[in-house]
Amino acid sequence: MPKTSRLLSCLLLCSASAFAQTQAPGLWAVQSKMGGNPEMDKAMAEMQKQLASMPPAQRKQMEAMMGKNGIGAAPGGGFSLKVCITPEMAARAEMPSQTEGHCTNTITSRSASALKMKFVCTNPPSSGEGTYVFNGDKAYTMKMVMQSARNGKPETMTIEGQGKWLAADCGAVKPPKVPAAPAK
Repeated sequence: MPKTSRLLSCLLLCSASAFAQTQAPGLWAVQSKMGGNPEMDKAMAEMQKQLASMPPAQRKQMEAMMGKNGIGAAPGGGFSLKVCITPEMAARAEMPSQTEGHCTNTITSRSASALKMKFVCTNPPSSGEGTYVFNGDKAYTMKMVMQSARNGKPETMTIEGQGKWLAADCGAVKPPKVPAAPAK
């Protein structure tokens, strides 16, 4: 998987995982920064550098394309992502599915103010665990540690971030796909 796709998959997994806790429905801004791996840090810096060095028209086009998907650059070298959580998703307190990477999430503990989870992805093979600390139903912070292998060598990456509720109306941002509720 190309580095850019891998980074975006991690961002989507992290943002989706947070909403397993009861959160306010609506538009959320999620900021994440990845680190802990020199190669990944270098790839992130290179992506930021490439975006900054584009001619203004090309950069505007790239930012518009990313913006249509709710993705943008965040202060400090990370990425921001806008996520729409429907009232139904918030009421079910279920994790939106992470379709890319064929990932399975397991909540290992949950309280009113925190959630711990583990995940395993099969494409590419990776696994990890994360902790989310909630500040009411409109903000959280998170930290995840992910293990994978690239070119036969093990890699560990950390992802830190936060989420903040923006508005009840999601505007043009579409909600993530959610698995159908099991038949009763």
